[in-house]
Amino acid sequence: ERQRRVVPLAATSPAEAGEEPFLRGIFEISKRSCDVVLSARRLRWSPILPESPTGDSSMILQAQEEIIEMKDVFSVKLKRRRFVGQKNGGTLLGITIFKCLNKEENKLTDCAIHLNNLSEDHCHSWFRHLKEILNGFQNRPKSLKVFVNPRSHKREATHVYYEQVAPLFKLADIKTDVTVTEYEGHALSVLKECELQAFDGVVCVGGDGSVSEVAHGLLLKAQIDAGKDTDYIPKPVKAPIPLGVIPAGTTNILAHTLYGVKHAVTATLHIVMGHIQPVDVCTFSTPSKLLRFGFSAMFGFGARTLALAEKHRWMPASQRKDFAFIKTLADLKSEECELSFLPVEISQGDPHENDSNRELLLYLGSKNQWHKIQGHFLNVSIMAIPCLCSMAPRGLAPNTRLNNGSMALILVQNTSRTEFIKHLKRYASERNQFNFPFVETYTIQEVKVQPRLGSGLDAKENTCMNAASAEQHHPWNIDGDLLKEASEVHVRVHPQLINLYGVNTDDLESSHATCSCI
Repeated sequence: ERQRRVVPLAATSPAEAGEEPFLRGIFEISKRSCDVVLSARRLRWSPILPESPTGDSSMILQAQEEIIEMKDVFSVKLKRRRFVGQKNGGTLLGITIFKCLNKEENKLTDCAIHLNNLSEDHCHSWFRHLKEILNGFQNRPKSLKVFVNPRSHKREATHVYYEQVAPLFKLADIKTDVTVTEYEGHALSVLKECELQAFDGVVCVGGDGSVSEVAHGLLLKAQIDAGKDTDYIPKPVKAPIPLGVIPAGTTNILAHTLYGVKHAVTATLHIVMGHIQPVDVCTFSTPSKLLRFGFSAMFGFGARTLALAEKHRWMPASQRKDFAFIKTLADLKSEECELSFLPVEISQGDPHENDSNRELLLYLGSKNQWHKIQGHFLNVSIMAIPCLCSMAPRGLAPNTRLNNGSMALILVQNTSRTEFIKHLKRYASERNQFNFPFVETYTIQEVKVQPRLGSGLDAKENTCMNAASAEQHHPWNIDGDLLKEASEVHVRVHPQLINLYGVNTDDLESSHATCSCI
């Protein structure tokens, strides 16, 4: 009889003032009978304590109220006792609420709170109201298109998805359509034919190369559906649905940037909770066609390292990465090229902009004026996002943001190998990696990079190589994906062109990731 008791809704505490309660009743929580109140924003409960015959107030002090914010709840289930092999029915025991919990170092996990009550009517009424509240949260996906790259990193993506990600999707009642990719470009070909309106979001399980392909495919499909000419897209339309990133690759820069950590469960819970983050995207084009949509790119050292790693795919991922880095560093070469760029206009009186940016624009002048730089560069980085990773806890481009409508252009001019290594080591420390006389940084909205054919080769190679084969020596690293282009590449930033599941890393705790690889 006690388990069926319902307290009138009008009997609410002052703490509930301003929140219209939906239900109030008694459940057993952690083996204690509790007075439980449900409103649209919160679930509150406190233990029911018997009156003390001696008037001892210490018992009352123990009855501390506990609160769950409904925005942190992602699933609710009826709790039943079933026999082995029994799939349906069973004795109703109560309700289980699944909550997203913040842990240290930006990690998320799930926890369960059990509200026990044997009354069928009581539990079903509460279950129905709880589901209605959860269904009212916007951005939480109900159906997802999932791409899994089984060849990512140590071929662990399939295991990561089915062991860590899929159970949480199922718990949150999210329907999934899974494609396990079989070859490079598979996800792109599927997305071109996909009816995106059937899904609330797209998820990629893999590394940066896999994510880059899916992001490119998602945006390319949006242009096709909008009737755009996909060879020339000066003003692309926004992706219609968000993209989720589950880190399972050799490099996971985008995941680190969105979540502050490489952690599959954290990434999954951000997707389940519908945390949406608008993100700027770049278009990479030649004078004749669109190459890719992407978030960041490297030309020079960063691209040569990736190109060498791709030639040694037979090696284990970590060994391949280290080998390519050391070999490229040993054969360090500069690229001769011309860069033309449009700076971003920043108000001189804006207190949120740092002094170096203000000084730069005072020097550069109008944002509508193109500026040219020609020389030999060891590395050119163009990044629309901060690009956090284990090697660079503060980011490869710490002065840019996810959606500030600008790109960071980082130029490393030709210098000695020793000085270049000092610059690279700074990325793993708290010191300014750009505080070198051979490093220049700019805040831009467009840039054109035109390498000289045959640059980066020694005299003998330059004599032997023809123009076609010389193109192989001007690779681009776009989001961890290798592109080999020798002609002029035009990069534009497009503000908030895509929504990603995640958060703004400026709001997260600082990462404690370190790197000792250099």
